[in-house]
Amino acid sequence: MALYIGIDIGGTAIKGVVIDENGKLYGEDSVVTVRGEEIVNGIAALCNRLSRQNGGRIAGVGIGCAGVIDSANGKVVLASNLGLADFSMVGLLKEKINLPVRITNDANAAALGEAKFGAGKNYKNSILVTLGTGVGGGIVIDGRLFEGNKSAGAEIGHMVIERGGAQCSCGRQGCFEAYSSATALKRRTKWAMEEDTGSAMWGKYTSDKVTGKTAFEYADCDTSARKVVDWYIDYLACGLVNLANAFRPEVIMLGGGVSKEGERLTAPLQEILDREVFAAQYARVLVKTAALGAAAGAYGAAALWL
Repeated sequence: MALYIGIDIGGTAIKGVVIDENGKLYGEDSVVTVRGEEIVNGIAALCNRLSRQNGGRIAGVGIGCAGVIDSANGKVVLASNLGLADFSMVGLLKEKINLPVRITNDANAAALGEAKFGAGKNYKNSILVTLGTGVGGGIVIDGRLFEGNKSAGAEIGHMVIERGGAQCSCGRQGCFEAYSSATALKRRTKWAMEEDTGSAMWGKYTSDKVTGKTAFEYADCDTSARKVVDWYIDYLACGLVNLANAFRPEVIMLGGGVSKEGERLTAPLQEILDREVFAAQYARVLVKTAALGAAAGAYGAAALWL
């Protein structure tokens, strides 16, 4: 059986896995991430090592990389955190490892990983929404990754859900990310604590120690915390309903730090989607927690060959 290498380029480490078409893991390893064009040497060394460990049975290498990616031409158009611009990642890597290589955005790779081997494996159409520092994700339609024109699509965090609303890092106002990221949740929690100096959240947290789980932790015993959670779920649901209406997947999977709240998050979201999605009874959209965690990106990169 052919094996595939999946590479997930992170800010501090580049992780690699070897899997077969069923997602069975045959090996994993990592190297330290370096900025600039020298990054390709580390990836090549990692791929060669994983290939040797598996008897050279590698049929292809897939890469998930942050930033703007031209997957058709194998280029990193811009990845500021890696110091890369107009960089022919695929071409240079193929010269060093003598294997076919494909590349996509890291969020797309994670979505494909969940679709093939994680919470979406039993569905043909799925969307991954990651709730971390920002809001990212990817879309899989009829089992295939949707990337859009020049691979620049599926930037779901930057659809506007509140016209003229909170400032987003992209320069617009009211983006999904500005309301549904862990950053937005922490900001709202801090604001609520400062407004309510008697909040039970002060018993454990100071303003600079607030996390994405703070409000959820106290939601059952503190009114201010409950209001924050309700506020967050309302805006998150708004974005998910928009995605459901536009793409009508069978399932929307939630990843990232906030998704660790599990059913405390998914249960109320499901109620809202069942009520607000157009023709929900005809074609229901499920809300689930993603299953692969940090491994989704590497698995999905390998799945670019499946």
